[in-house]
Amino acid sequence: MGENKTTKSRLTFRPSDETRQRIEQWYKADNCNSLNDFIEKAVNDYIDRLEINDDNRVLPLAISSAIDGRLGMLEKKLSALSFNHAVELDMLVGVIAGAFNFNREDMKQLRAQSVKNVKATNGRISLEKRTQQTDEYEMDEAEW
Repeated sequence: MGENKTTKSRLTFRPSDETRQRIEQWYKADNCNSLNDFIEKAVNDYIDRLEINDDNRVLPLAISSAIDGRLGMLEKKLSALSFNHAVELDMLVGVIAGAFNFNREDMKQLRAQSVKNVKATNGRISLEKRTQQTDEYEMDEAEW
């Protein structure tokens, strides 16, 4: 029948009135039986955080390394995807430029309209919507 009780030493703690109110507000919500249990738990949590953050890290090294690895993989995939899109876009622009003759004024107007379209749609432009806009524009001109 040997009960294993841990001995506790007395430590005087004099919190500010605001801190005392916060402790009294939260100790039951944290399922602590007493204010002392809550304060001990809070101190242990704080010490654990200090030990983890000994070299100013927010996350433990293992988690930080895993996140860095995943971000590195994501960066490589996004870079490759961006490069592939740039190649496809360059091919498309080359085909269009070869098929049509645009003067500088036409290009300025087209660029201004494209910037406006991209801003208005946050970059979510589809061929279908762009075709509808062109059809509506042509109908407006036909009414004149």
